[in-house]
Amino acid sequence: MMKGSLLYEGKAKRVYRTDQNDRLILSYKNDATAFNGKKKDQFEGKGRLNNLITSKVFDYLKLHQIDSHFIEALNDTEQLVKQTTIIPLEVVVRNVAAGSITRRLGIEEKTRFTPPIIELFYKEDALDDPLINDVHAYHLTDITEDELTHIKQMALNINEHLIQLFEESDLQLVDFKLEFGRLKDGTIVLADEISPDTCRLWDINSGEKMDKDVFRENIGDLISTYETILQRLEENTCAK
Repeated sequence: MMKGSLLYEGKAKRVYRTDQNDRLILSYKNDATAFNGKKKDQFEGKGRLNNLITSKVFDYLKLHQIDSHFIEALNDTEQLVKQTTIIPLEVVVRNVAAGSITRRLGIEEKTRFTPPIIELFYKEDALDDPLINDVHAYHLTDITEDELTHIKQMALNINEHLIQLFEESDLQLVDFKLEFGRLKDGTIVLADEISPDTCRLWDINSGEKMDKDVFRENIGDLISTYETILQRLEENTCAK
């Protein structure tokens, strides 16, 4: 597998072509951003941690028959993935109230949602990734009603498995963001990453925040927090 030219650079990752036209290399950066890129910094080792955490999570989901773009980790900061056309939607699954939903709807933080809430956000930096409904999604993207129903079912299925994985690591899965893409044959698969950048995780005993909120809110050390997440996953027999 030969690494080719840069195809795309986002806030947290670079995407490279390879000598196989249906395979790409994701390279995780050390950049940290919050509030749609309005707050920025760099942390040595962050790319490595997010790559290794995401690789473990995707391997775990594969064991539970969750189809994704992930193939394998190539090294500490890079992974090989199937080429997909990303659907410009962020699918957020909320198990517990935190973050924007508490401000938007006046819901008290730590309120549990049963069943979980699914929210859709349109991926458009110029609009600050606005919250949208299903009909908006049909107009703004090429997704169909059946495909959106399928994605929501996938998101809830992923949620069940991630709750178990993180609980076994003494972590509460508060909420998380998913992205999906289409393979060349049209199959919709899980894409992007699942890491403390995209999940809210609280220590199951102390309630301590163990995710990118330590950077957003200036309440802790990002690298040591992410190291703790990786260590717990490595010690978790469910994740092996």
